Amino acid sequence: MMPNQGSALLKVGRAAIAHALNLDFPCHVDESASWLQTWSASFVTLTQDQTLRGCIGSLEAYRPLVADVKSNAISAALHDPRFLPLRADEFETIAIEVSILSSTQRIAARDEADAIKLMRPGIDGIVLEYRHYRSTFLPQVWDELKQPQQFLAMLKRKAGLPVDFWASDLKLARYTVSKWRETDVMED
Repeated sequence: MMPNQGSALLKVGRAAIAHALNLDFPCHVDESASWLQTWSASFVTLTQDQTLRGCIGSLEAYRPLVADVKSNAISAALHDPRFLPLRADEFETIAIEVSILSSTQRIAARDEADAIKLMRPGIDGIVLEYRHYRSTFLPQVWDELKQPQQFLAMLKRKAGLPVDFWASDLKLARYTVSKWRETDVMED
């Protein structure tokens, strides 16, 4: 995807949040563009004062990109269970980041030590699944959790598992992202 497409996605996300908050924010993006109608999985991350304020996404493509970004933007703003819903008076204080995910690829790890060796810090987003437990971290989380052991431990904690848990039927998968942040994208 091109940088101007990233700028368009950020505008779509911000306009969706504005609409959900009954605020006026013109989008000026042709939502019928073919690239926006391609089925893609996205995550929308909101920050406020450089602190996480909401993050919701899709791990698999099941709807057009424009619909996925809109829905995930609204969910990140209003329905992330870790945060109170965004208020209209906070709208101007948030920064939006949109990440488009590649398809996932299974990590064939024999054990936890093998899994740690196979993880690519700074590159991989990781999905962890064990029975009904599931969690993911986007590749951006490597900025805070730089060591693979720590990354995996916190991923298990996020899923609701003990940080030292391992089972032979635990599944890991990786994906990469293309991402754009409002703080990095110039207005066009």
